[in-house]
Amino acid sequence: MTYKHLSQTERYQIFCLMKEGLNCTEIAKNLGRSKSTISREIRRNKGGRGYRPKQADRLAEERSIDSRNARRIDPDVLKSAFDRIAEQLSPEQVAAELPISHETLYQDIYANKAAGGAIWKNLRCQKKRKKRYASGVERRGQIVNRRPISERPADIELRRTVGHWEGDTVIGAGHKQAIVTLVERKSGYARLMKVSHRTSAQVSGAVIKKLRPFRAKVKTITFDNGKEEFAEHVRIDEALGSTTYFADPFSSWQRGSNENFNGLLRQYIPKKRPLSTVTDEEHKMIEHRLNNRPRKSLGFKTPSEVFHESLNRVALHT
Repeated sequence: MTYKHLSQTERYQIFCLMKEGLNCTEIAKNLGRSKSTISREIRRNKGGRGYRPKQADRLAEERSIDSRNARRIDPDVLKSAFDRIAEQLSPEQVAAELPISHETLYQDIYANKAAGGAIWKNLRCQKKRKKRYASGVERRGQIVNRRPISERPADIELRRTVGHWEGDTVIGAGHKQAIVTLVERKSGYARLMKVSHRTSAQVSGAVIKKLRPFRAKVKTITFDNGKEEFAEHVRIDEALGSTTYFADPFSSWQRGSNENFNGLLRQYIPKKRPLSTVTDEEHKMIEHRLNNRPRKSLGFKTPSEVFHESLNRVALHT
């Protein structure tokens, strides 16, 4: 098997899973990597404050530059690459389209930054989370008729079929308004809807409205433990014919697809931005752009392509 270097996204995932308390073996299983790859990554790229993804990515890149002479990019190709980066595609996604390696593209992006350019601002970036984990103890009370993720069929974890979703809410500045995010696990296809209040009635209504057109491809939904917003999960199941499950407290990695998508969404809507400033047109643009950006995990197909291919197969058999 050909070895592939860890990507920037994988380094953020390693960081998050380490914060969740997972060991190298568990992290390797979640990322589909070998244990030795994870342990070597942490050992070689950690600093005085431990393992941090941005620092790890920089150290790995510096080591790569030292070990070889970077191939120069044709100016026209570089311009096309920067145009695609400006559309919030990652260097790996751009490298799949153009005659360029993503390592070399990263070098030119950072060189552009050093020269005062701003193209680097389109790279995905996550801030260090400040979250009290309460020693893994849930303190918000229990959701009535809550079905734990431990009861979810094990084969869903393998992402073999389309129809299993994850749901969450993204909060605006000052905890005013929210965006309901729903992500299909196999394809990464997402549906978004803004609600004025993060109540169970508004959130459940949003989930039903956004997923009802795809009812045939809504088999399960795995939610966060938000007692306030997901209390009406039974109403959702009755409307969609689905079965809802809830992740364990403080185990965001169990909804990895949703967490990853929310990170991508924050590129467009930072935490400090009031959601009241997000227009309907911008909201639709963000959903369209994220559903139509190629993904390495999908063989550089888009989530929209993979999801709608599954819908077409259903139509052919009905």
